[in-house]
Amino acid sequence: MSTATLTPPAAAIAAPDPAARRRFTAEEYQRMGAAGILADQERTELIDGEIYTMARIGSVHSAVVSRSKRLLDRGVGERAIVRVQDPIHLNDGTELEPDVALVHPRADDYEESHPVPSEVFLLVEVMDSSARHDRLVKLPRCAREGVAEVWLADISGGFVEVHRRPVGDTYAEKGIFPRGQPLSPAAFPDLVLDAAIFLGRPET
Repeated sequence: MSTATLTPPAAAIAAPDPAARRRFTAEEYQRMGAAGILADQERTELIDGEIYTMARIGSVHSAVVSRSKRLLDRGVGERAIVRVQDPIHLNDGTELEPDVALVHPRADDYEESHPVPSEVFLLVEVMDSSARHDRLVKLPRCAREGVAEVWLADISGGFVEVHRRPVGDTYAEKGIFPRGQPLSPAAFPDLVLDAAIFLGRPET
């Protein structure tokens, strides 16, 4: 007797249930990193319990981050700690790794735990291919958790977006600073920087 494989009609094939996704806590995410499940060279972030892989960093992006760290270190001195691509713990399901962060000084230099929003003066994201994700995904979550100030450095656009005063999922104050215009962190108004620092060298 012959047999046949019956294929159900397309309408009968259940779509994946979004509720069946396995989401991770920040603690589980950290353990995965410590266990080597996430490779050291693989840049990832945890957002709403899901792990995102970030794009590789180009030479312009890398130079901007190095330059801004050097100048911020010099400008804030002992008043803040400058962190580069290190975790910021927004909540139990979200840990970002912004390009640069100015955080409150702490005796343990954050050895015991990552900074939380109340310990953050400023987050800086240098945007190239990540612009849409940074604006639509990261920025609202920073606002929701009360990060006081976020700068989005748009390399292709040639300007820095400054976001301050979080209200709900957005920021009440937004400014655009093109190349050549001075800007300062709200927490350190004496520290005056040229927006160009965060945008790379202009094309000639």
